[in-house]
Amino acid sequence: MEAQWSVYAKRADFKAIGQKFNIDQVVARVIRNRDIVEDADIDTYLNGTLADLHAPEQMADMELGVLLMQKAIQTKKRIRVIADYDVDGVMSGYILTDGLRSLGADVSVRIPHRIRDGYGMNTRLIEEAHADGVEVIITCDNGIAAERAVTLAKDYGMTVIVTDHHTVPYELAVDGSHISNLVPADAVIDPQRADCKYPYKGLCGAGVAYKFLEALYKCMQVRLELENKYIPFVAMATVCDIMDLTDENRIIVKYGLETIKKVNNIGMKALLRANDLMDCALSAYHFGFVLGPCVNAVGRLGDANDALALFLCEDASEAAMRAREMVALNESRKAMTEMGVAEAIKLVEAQYREDKVLVIYMPQLHESLAGIVAGKIKEHFYRPTIVLTDAEQTEDNEALVKGSGRSIEGYMLYDALHECRDILVKFGGHALAAGVSLKQADVEKFRSLLNINQRMSEDDLTPKLMLDVPMPMYYISKKLLDDLKRLEPFGKGNEKPLFGQSNVCIKSANTFGSQGQYIRIHFMDENGFTMEGVDFHAKEFLDNIKLWFTEEECDRMLKGMPNNIRLDVAYYPDINSYRGRETLQVKPVLYRKTLP
Repeated sequence: MEAQWSVYAKRADFKAIGQKFNIDQVVARVIRNRDIVEDADIDTYLNGTLADLHAPEQMADMELGVLLMQKAIQTKKRIRVIADYDVDGVMSGYILTDGLRSLGADVSVRIPHRIRDGYGMNTRLIEEAHADGVEVIITCDNGIAAERAVTLAKDYGMTVIVTDHHTVPYELAVDGSHISNLVPADAVIDPQRADCKYPYKGLCGAGVAYKFLEALYKCMQVRLELENKYIPFVAMATVCDIMDLTDENRIIVKYGLETIKKVNNIGMKALLRANDLMDCALSAYHFGFVLGPCVNAVGRLGDANDALALFLCEDASEAAMRAREMVALNESRKAMTEMGVAEAIKLVEAQYREDKVLVIYMPQLHESLAGIVAGKIKEHFYRPTIVLTDAEQTEDNEALVKGSGRSIEGYMLYDALHECRDILVKFGGHALAAGVSLKQADVEKFRSLLNINQRMSEDDLTPKLMLDVPMPMYYISKKLLDDLKRLEPFGKGNEKPLFGQSNVCIKSANTFGSQGQYIRIHFMDENGFTMEGVDFHAKEFLDNIKLWFTEEECDRMLKGMPNNIRLDVAYYPDINSYRGRETLQVKPVLYRKTLP
């Protein structure tokens, strides 16, 4: 789908900002484009440290929850951590379990099985905890919607502390306002609470768990360097849960990337080695697309408790074996995902092409892959997407389906599900991602309701390409690249800057790679300045050149002959390091044919 190209038009004295913070004016514009305006905020953005993180005591119920946990530890009560089966849940489960054990707590941990239990704390887990003599339950990355389970735990006389970051369930008042339904726990710690005064709402579950541990250690006057031990885990969870890399999240991820190889955790080091990353410069990409998927694969195709066991492991040989198994499982998950995506695309093309909200029923898809496939389909068609697959039956022997949804900016997925709540068995999540279960007989009604209720315009359904600065390639310098590096880590909420140049000629291009899957392009401007670029999607690039121009022009380009190809290029400047030699280059992101 053709993206709509736009350029940020936000104003500021870029020259003054550049001089004050010793950065290029172009970089000053990028910072302003991220809505960072005040000098103090710019300084924190460029130079923020862990000292700039917010005090955990500002969260609603934090002090109450900490006092309850302190009493439980001191009176030797049996404590159980209940986490979630994704990366955020595994990381937060590790942080709480290990952190509480370091305080001498009698603590065990359980992660629900994705297929047998579904998301979050349930009554079966409470029954199990009661049978084990557990007296205190603390959740992480779940619990905010577990009313039945919390009520049962309270009936058994347990103390329940919920730590979560998901949307608080609500009812709509007559005036359209939200009336929160807090679970009846002893303490509910979630920055999404309407009455929570914590200044940043964007923490992931592991972030909230870490804040709880930080406040607990402070209350118990225990001095340990928590940040060196746990921040890398919070950082990975933050990226993998697709949280905004703004405010303290950005500081957490930046520090986590800097320190992950130094962390004293046998399991994490084993996972790094299994992915050949110990000698590699890490970025948020490695969290989100290399390490995180290995953890997620265990929860999707196996039991997430095995992933948690890696990080709690104290034997190097066992950790190495577990890490290798996780990598192998992730390779299987990739193959299964590719097949699922291909099938989903065919289904949409055949049945749902006119829908603005895609609801795709794939009964044979492994239910743990529904979220990944939904995300891929959302990107392919740029539509909010929910993928459903067969699940267990209800108590009345009615067939159930369950699945996951991924949304686009401008479509609040959780709110949309809330409007369909009368036909849903269960749902939860937030604006851009959610889980759902419903009766198989209601799938078409669900699809119809979502599309009838949607209020998206064609503009909402058009992907946007936002250029930070229209910048000729000749402006790229080593100093500019060094200044841009200060803006890392990049991700959701702190997107990698994009630059653009129009009417660029292609002097020559040549494919490379074992299957010719990459292409090296020599761009040239009207004054003869050339810049090399490397595109990792050669086939897509060549197909577009043939579509926009002709096969003859494409052939001339590949032979380095004069041609009539003129493109607008969106790109990011980069450095090519080869055999100790560094040269400037660009990484093209998107092209379009230059209009006459």
